[in-house]
Amino acid sequence: MSSVPQSLYRDEGIVLRTQKLGEADRIITVLTRRTGKVRAVAKGVRRTKSKFGARLEPFSHVDLQLYTGRNLDIVSQAESIRAYGPGIAGDYRAYTAGTAVLETADRLTAEEKEPSLRMFLLVVGALRTLAEGEKPPTLVLDAFLLRAMSVAGWEPALGDCARCGEAGPHRHFSVPAGGSVCPSCRPTGSSMPSPVTIELMEALLSGDWARAEASQGTNRREGSGLVAALLQWHLERGLRSLPLVDRT
Repeated sequence: MSSVPQSLYRDEGIVLRTQKLGEADRIITVLTRRTGKVRAVAKGVRRTKSKFGARLEPFSHVDLQLYTGRNLDIVSQAESIRAYGPGIAGDYRAYTAGTAVLETADRLTAEEKEPSLRMFLLVVGALRTLAEGEKPPTLVLDAFLLRAMSVAGWEPALGDCARCGEAGPHRHFSVPAGGSVCPSCRPTGSSMPSPVTIELMEALLSGDWARAEASQGTNRREGSGLVAALLQWHLERGLRSLPLVDRT
């Protein structure tokens, strides 16, 4: 049986998660700028003398050199671009939100090595904002989730009817339908969120931070519930990290 020829490539990426392999190695899952999601083996990184083990932790933005492998690629070099971990881990709310960002990005990029530049840039932007600590972590997370769903083709309808396109705003909201629904299309079990909550979601989706940060806690909580329900409906199973997000 002939071996698979190895080819060298370079890319930058965000480390989404890691898992142990053997006694000294680790499998890292990275969302890269050009290649998409990559799973690769980092050899020897769990040894105390490892040169680049600390650079390959979740929340790290790294420049990688890799070899293609038969099943998993192999990391040959790793240089730090920016380590968002220290800035995020120091704030529990930011940490729980950041963990949900990484898990969502992992789940929404199911196909490995399928480029997704927009998702990569969304993750980098969310982690940078969380590390800077100038915006409420829950708003940063919900903005990321809304935009990530948009990139995945699941942008919620927040104005016109999700089913027939009738111009809104509409009072009813249906998660299975994909957002706001008109009276004619309203399915059984639709909710009636506050119009201010829908306006907050629109602000987060469009990046209107002045309007988003002026929102009240009640509307933020209601909006977070709708965003989480939409995401989990599309993913068909829940995120482990989302219930752990500190929304106090």
